[in-house]
Amino acid sequence: MTVAAVSTLVFVGGVATPASAQPVIQDGLVNVSVGNVTILKNVNVGVAAQVAAEVCGVDVGPIAVLGNAVDAGDGPATICHSAQGPVKIEQNT
Repeated sequence: MTVAAVSTLVFVGGVATPASAQPVIQDGLVNVSVGNVTILKNVNVGVAAQVAAEVCGVDVGPIAVLGNAVDAGDGPATICHSAQGPVKIEQNT
């Protein structure tokens, strides 16, 4: 067997390995929680960003960007900390 044939077999073996991660379903919907209470469930990212920005007293633009990243699978984002606990945007399930 030649070196080229061995290299091809090794390469093909590496490509055929299935990914073990769950697929991320980007549906434009997220959840918003304050402390351990979910205040919005399965809402549009824009609505979630507006509510979180209002609760935290910050501009909505950067929060919308974070909300889209959460929906894309980047994990939950803590927007601020309130007296009731952290205000988070999380992926809906």
